[in-house]
Amino acid sequence: MEYQYPIDYNWSTDEIVDVIHFFEAIERAYEKGIERDEMMNVYRRFKEIVPSKAEEKTICGEFEEMSGYSSYRTIQKAKQASSGDRIRMK
Repeated sequence: MEYQYPIDYNWSTDEIVDVIHFFEAIERAYEKGIERDEMMNVYRRFKEIVPSKAEEKTICGEFEEMSGYSSYRTIQKAKQASSGDRIRMK
């Protein structure tokens, strides 16, 4: 990994850790696949920390620009999948 995660230093340490877990889950979805339920759980926690759609779009856009991994497309695919499914991004 040659990039840094976009984080807000106003977040608590626990919030920063949870946002990093969200981005790591996005990476796993692209690299080896992830269980749909796990992806949705980390996304729900991410949304507790970043409730604003505009802020989510900015942060996820920064992540996509640095990593090439789309959080938006991953979450859309997870929302369409059934509980227990494994999602894998291309």
